[in-house]
Amino acid sequence: MKAPLKLSLYGLGLLLIFAAALGAGRLAGPTGLASEEVDMNGDGHNQGHQSPTPQAAPPIPGGVQIAQDGYRLDLASTTLSSTGTHPLTFSVIGPDGKPVTSFTAAHEKDLHLIVVRRDLTGFQHLHPVLGDGGVWSVPLTVDRPGAYRVFADFRPAAHDKGLILGADATAPGDYQPRPLAPPSRTTTVDDYTVTLDGDLVPGTSSKLTLTVSKDGRPVTDLQPYLGAFGHLVALRDGDLAYLHVHPEESKIARPQIVFYAEVPSSGGYGLFLDFQHQGIVRTAAFTAATHGTTAPAASPTPAPSASGHGHN
Repeated sequence: MKAPLKLSLYGLGLLLIFAAALGAGRLAGPTGLASEEVDMNGDGHNQGHQSPTPQAAPPIPGGVQIAQDGYRLDLASTTLSSTGTHPLTFSVIGPDGKPVTSFTAAHEKDLHLIVVRRDLTGFQHLHPVLGDGGVWSVPLTVDRPGAYRVFADFRPAAHDKGLILGADATAPGDYQPRPLAPPSRTTTVDDYTVTLDGDLVPGTSSKLTLTVSKDGRPVTDLQPYLGAFGHLVALRDGDLAYLHVHPEESKIARPQIVFYAEVPSSGGYGLFLDFQHQGIVRTAAFTAATHGTTAPAASPTPAPSASGHGHN
């Protein structure tokens, strides 16, 4: 083959190889520094990028769960009798599957038991006795058939906080649920009148002042009950969530009893005040409606990326 022809074929081969390499590079796209520039300066930059941290879910109110932190409320029977007085027995089962036998007292008792019908009637605050084997028992009288909620408020000695667990029970019979009573600032029990001052505002600690009078005169000699001059339970209408209520400490008996209540949502609530006078404990029941709207949750706080920075 002549030399000029060989050179022409050699040059044509080089041209074909170059063209093939150029086409492959276009198909693969930019690499190296060009790709890094897209990451650093384009929409996908990775320097100092901040991603929002999801807002933590609000805590679940007390009493809506039958079990929490490994502890479970175990009723011996979920059937109640609406005729006569019968013992209600139950246990608190611990994380090891055994009945809990050691508790830390709160408000002078190892355990507080609340029984109420689901329409917020028939409220009872009881103090059962702990027997052998971790079995609690208390005499219970239920006046009407219906669906009931049983709350146990306690703190196991081996746990770092108090718990409020709830379980459903039923008194068979002709259940006639009652509508929630309209909100009222005043209620009566026996010869006593109790007046409520203050509003429930969702998402805040709301100050509530309850004033006790008898025969039109303020009661100035209330007696301590469970370590305070009153005990208040707040239950949310609908799911009967058992809410946080804190008494204001006082060593002087006055007609006024002050509490601070924390309600998580708008709507209706049942308030149940236990107070003691002349050696008898009475319960004053209110219906209260919230004022205002639920406080908005805080906006998510940006978090630096890897390459950047719960009665009383």
